[in-house]
Amino acid sequence: MSELPGYVLALVAGAALGVFYFGGLWWTTQRLVIASNPALLAFASFVVRTVVTLAGFYLVAGGHWVRLVVCLAGFLLARTVLVRRWGPPRAL
Repeated sequence: MSELPGYVLALVAGAALGVFYFGGLWWTTQRLVIASNPALLAFASFVVRTVVTLAGFYLVAGGHWVRLVVCLAGFLLARTVLVRRWGPPRAL
């Protein structure tokens, strides 16, 4: 029971990492059409988002695989929420 606060923080951190990663992806795709060098923008965005996200996972996990899994669950939860919010409208 004493691990619960750590798991909640890992879930929230994973969600924050997901918002950063997928929010950054959305921002990048919106800017590609007006960028002077879209390939450089896409590559730089990918590298920055990936490095920050992997470093975040590493720091949150702290050597505990359960916290890593909980962090990943928060990351995927953020992805699901953002896809439903920004994705194409669903058919009735």
